[in-house]
Amino acid sequence: MDVLVMIAQLLLGLSILIVLHELGHFLAARAFGIKVEKFFLFFDAWGFKLFSIKIKDCEYGIGWLPLGGYVKIAGMIDESMDTEAMEAPVQAWEFRAKPAWQRLIVMLGGVTVNVILGIFIFWMLTFKYGETYLPNSEVKYGIAPGVVGQSIGLQAGDQVIAVNGRQLERFNELTSSDVLLGNSTLTILRDGQEKTITIPPSFLNKVSDYGINEFVAPRYKYDIVDVTKGSEAEKMGLKKGDQIASINGYPTVFVDELQKQIASNKGKAVQLAVIRNNDTLQLNGQVSAKGTLGFVFSAVVPHLATEKFSFGQALPEGASKAWGSLVDNAKGLGKVIKGDVKANKAFSGPVEIARKLYGGTWDWIKFWTITGLLSMALALMNMLPIPALDGGHVVFLIIEMIKGKPLSDKFMEKAQIVGFVLLATLMVFVLGNDIFKAFTK
Repeated sequence: MDVLVMIAQLLLGLSILIVLHELGHFLAARAFGIKVEKFFLFFDAWGFKLFSIKIKDCEYGIGWLPLGGYVKIAGMIDESMDTEAMEAPVQAWEFRAKPAWQRLIVMLGGVTVNVILGIFIFWMLTFKYGETYLPNSEVKYGIAPGVVGQSIGLQAGDQVIAVNGRQLERFNELTSSDVLLGNSTLTILRDGQEKTITIPPSFLNKVSDYGINEFVAPRYKYDIVDVTKGSEAEKMGLKKGDQIASINGYPTVFVDELQKQIASNKGKAVQLAVIRNNDTLQLNGQVSAKGTLGFVFSAVVPHLATEKFSFGQALPEGASKAWGSLVDNAKGLGKVIKGDVKANKAFSGPVEIARKLYGGTWDWIKFWTITGLLSMALALMNMLPIPALDGGHVVFLIIEMIKGKPLSDKFMEKAQIVGFVLLATLMVFVLGNDIFKAFTK
């Protein structure tokens, strides 16, 4: 069932993004009197399609290959590679008959809609739900770093007080791009002394390997809320409401300490120092080979704060979030180009998006948040100066405007082929990387 939910969310999210992106091209073309011959969600590769209908002079349909979509604009060298039509006399309603500035607007139509959609989604989410965050002042016991956090020198109990010299107001900022993209510093308090932790440029590689949860989390105390009947914990005499002060003499006041001690004593005898009604008891037993004793605990989570926004106030906040995600993606791409971050760590395809982003439970807030982020990522991707992408067409049109004449059809055909090869190679790499991660993690 989880897999079906993942697939359904992925298909719905991609369908929204693709249809609206192509609608941007479609509406811009129609506005300038350019004929659009086909409007397809997904690709009808080799002529196979799931559905199609012709309305007036345009065929609308759904292809079988869910790796994108397209509009076929008359008189344009695009993914259809319809070179025969380009050999016919130029018609007034064709793309190639229009001035360069109009063609430029048509090519920017899809990206423009993606940016507007991203801003709109974050605007509405911010207006309806506000912004919920954990105030850093509520993280009273410091942090509990995971494998990734420990690798850069963070220790349990450290209190992070600043990021890049700026006071940390919201704990959530520790997982922002300012930190994760590296070349940043954390100011911490450890045993009453300030120390500086440097985040290396390649930090995102480790986050990708182990997951963001292995970076840093607030340190929580816990309550024992249940003891399983017939378990080792019950035999030892542990009860609901007890507090485990230590295991074999090692403190277990906090969740990370408790988990560490139980995991390190798998299959071993242990002595628990338990506080019950102000009395300290010594309970003896043995941790199972799986690392369990048979009790359930609940972390005592600090208070979250929510900032609400009016309809008008939510617009700049939402726009800032959307634009920030686009900038973060651009920075991440720059990291890959410079070699700070490995491509197989940075790029994710549809399989990883379904598994890691949308997930196996249907949560509308999460769904629209991820869709908004993907809309901005799609805008950035399409603006890359690669032939066959919108950005490639934009570059060629700008060159044409500077030269005062269009580039030759032969050049455009060859450029499209190069672009297709590059995109196909990237798609194979991304899908292969997704499958590898799915089976190895």
